Amino acid sequence: MAESRTPPSAPRACGAAALLAVLAVCAGDAAARTFPFGPRTRAVNDLGNQFVPFHAHLWDLLHGRVGGGPLNWRSGYGTSLLPDLGTYLTSPFALLVGVFPRDRIDLAVYVVTVLKLGAAAAAMALALLRQRRGSRWGAAVLGAAYALCGWAVVEAAYNPMWLDGLIAFPLLCLVAAWVREGRRPVLGPVVVAVCWAANFYTAYMATLGAALVLLARGGARPRVLGRAVATVGLGVGLAAPVLVPVFLGSRHAYPGWTRHFDAAPWADVAARVLPATYSFFTPALFLGAGALLPAAVLPFHRGVARRERLVWSGLVAGVLLSAQWEPTHLVWHVFATPNGSPYRQTFVLAGVVVMAAWTAVAAGRPGWRALLGGVGVLAAVAVAAADSALVTGAAYALFAGGVAAAAGAVVLLGRAGRAGPAGPSVRGRRVVRAVGGALLAGAVVVPAAATTAYADRERPARLDHYPAWGGAHDARAAAVRAVDGWPAYRTDPGRPQLTGNDPLLVGGQGAAYYSSHTPQVWTRTLAALGGGWTSHGRGLQSLDNPVTDALFAVGARWRDGVLVRNGERLPLVTVRPGAGSDGRELRYGPSAFRNQELLLGSRVYDLPADGACPVGSDVFVWAPDFTGTARLGGTGRSVELRGGLPKRRAAMAPLGTQRAAGVRVQWRGRGAVPEGSVGCLDRGRLSEAVARLRTTAAVDVRVDGGGVRAVLPPGAHGVAVLAAPRIAGWRCGGRPAGEYLGLVAVDVPNVPDGSPVSCAFRPPGLRAGTVVGAAALLVLVGVVVRLRRARRPHATETSPVHHRAVSREPAGAA
Repeated sequence: MAESRTPPSAPRACGAAALLAVLAVCAGDAAARTFPFGPRTRAVNDLGNQFVPFHAHLWDLLHGRVGGGPLNWRSGYGTSLLPDLGTYLTSPFALLVGVFPRDRIDLAVYVVTVLKLGAAAAAMALALLRQRRGSRWGAAVLGAAYALCGWAVVEAAYNPMWLDGLIAFPLLCLVAAWVREGRRPVLGPVVVAVCWAANFYTAYMATLGAALVLLARGGARPRVLGRAVATVGLGVGLAAPVLVPVFLGSRHAYPGWTRHFDAAPWADVAARVLPATYSFFTPALFLGAGALLPAAVLPFHRGVARRERLVWSGLVAGVLLSAQWEPTHLVWHVFATPNGSPYRQTFVLAGVVVMAAWTAVAAGRPGWRALLGGVGVLAAVAVAAADSALVTGAAYALFAGGVAAAAGAVVLLGRAGRAGPAGPSVRGRRVVRAVGGALLAGAVVVPAAATTAYADRERPARLDHYPAWGGAHDARAAAVRAVDGWPAYRTDPGRPQLTGNDPLLVGGQGAAYYSSHTPQVWTRTLAALGGGWTSHGRGLQSLDNPVTDALFAVGARWRDGVLVRNGERLPLVTVRPGAGSDGRELRYGPSAFRNQELLLGSRVYDLPADGACPVGSDVFVWAPDFTGTARLGGTGRSVELRGGLPKRRAAMAPLGTQRAAGVRVQWRGRGAVPEGSVGCLDRGRLSEAVARLRTTAAVDVRVDGGGVRAVLPPGAHGVAVLAAPRIAGWRCGGRPAGEYLGLVAVDVPNVPDGSPVSCAFRPPGLRAGTVVGAAALLVLVGVVVRLRRARRPHATETSPVHHRAVSREPAGAA
């Protein structure tokens, strides 16, 4: 197969590819009137719930608004920062949010997303020109086509961390080319490390794809494979300080949703090749016809060696089939079917198709038979899609128009390349080449823009969506900031929630937390106390309850548009008598009301069998699997409960104060209402319980990003309990912390005056990852030293002939 060093024209091709990709995406968003070009929100699903809030938190970290260290005190009443940092925020592009105003965080994330798409286009154009010489414009158009594939503009557009994998695939293909040639032994591992640190999940898929490309290009020799394994291993080792905490964070996370793989119907697979289609559980295979037609032409293109045609066509078919077969599907997805969007490796297939197309384009104009053969293949795809409910007339029209434009471009560009009496004049060739190039670009950009616009309109109708930063965010953020008293007390940004991560987005220190790393211990603890969830237990909601507010030191919370202060709160560290910190004597039971009392250490609720509370008590309802409304009497306050286990769990909710005897809770909806679903809180008993605990609670608490130091009153003894979930990594007194009903705990003896209790947090895997990363760095430094010595001539060797021999730069220079 032909080899090519990167041509001097590569920067212009990369710039053109990036520009085409950015223009197409922005044009599609503008046509759909989607943010920032119109009123339609783009913050759907995880984009609004995770990526925007996490980038807002990164903004605060960059600007010093929150303390550094491995703990995130804002979310889930205290969680590990590094797993989330390594999953969502270690892309180099993420740092760009720091140059935007914080209240323009949605715009910042949009700009980062668009820039990632442009970078992916540029990287692919470079990889293509590095693969073999060819048309600069052709490489630019195909690079843009790759970045504008359906997977990118339909799915990854609202999961921006996946776009790092879109960039990684062509970069890792470049690394594979260096490995094959024995070049860049230092830069190669560095590129691998950056790709894996940016997003290990899609980088893993991109690495598999690059390995397949390496094999397709003749890299199966033992020496080449050895260099490839060493390069990837060294790069992953360099990224280990990020990767190991992420891996262990996943191991300690709540399991969420487990599903089995079901292959998509082939008619739907064919339909997703067409523009302007949408489906969550089928592969988004769309590529502009400017890339599809050359790829379809390749098997018939006699200008390409027969073996090369077979290899690339077979690679495309193999990757496509691997997406539909469960064993290979599991290999692509790290041996676990994703909870949603089960075809996350589709970008690799798009990249392989684009490389196959480049093989055809770089070989020159195909014959008429080859062109007709390629059109026939695409026509067969369109016919196969006819049985799918996903296609529309508009999709067929766009597809047909794109194929016609691409075919016209192939004919015109072939004519422009024909010199001599039978061909056009020099000026005519330029005109023909310009028209042909415009048609080729249009066959990519126009359908991609239409697909972007179509997805923009479909997503809010099918997925949960959230508004961009506006007046509601300003009001809540200002209110929370005005009363923030951390660490003396927490300020919970409360309910109704704007997103699943309001503490990150608007500030404060709340129970809410939504992440792939939501700790299992916190999900189970909060659920036992009456908390609600979404996303099968990984999206935890704020729990508006005076007992839990007292227990978790919540001194103020946002409730229904008003910031409410709470005087009955405990400090972050309290001391409990009785059971040891191993928790063997205490276990949560089936009732959330009794569980709150267990953690409080006092009985404060009545659970009436007839559902009628004593006059003067506060009425709470708890029915985790119920969906509907609960109302106190016929005219009392109504609350909405959104249950539906295991996907959603309804949180305990307040109905107000019982004003008259005999008034009962009325339920309207569906789902189970358990026995003991109504709790009657006696505020007087709660005040007495809080006062008792306050007598032995900490008199001074110091908190930073790495732990807690509390001074206990004289005579306090028993179990010191920190109002934070006992996630892996806590150590107290140099030993692993104990657990008290899901919270951090440590046994304390009879405390003399002013004796402190200290607990520190170290993310699991940080030390091991650092050791591995340091070892990999030492190996890389050794490679650099060896290369420099190989370049330097020995001082004692004065023979001109010998000097020339030893000073010649080796093939493996960096």
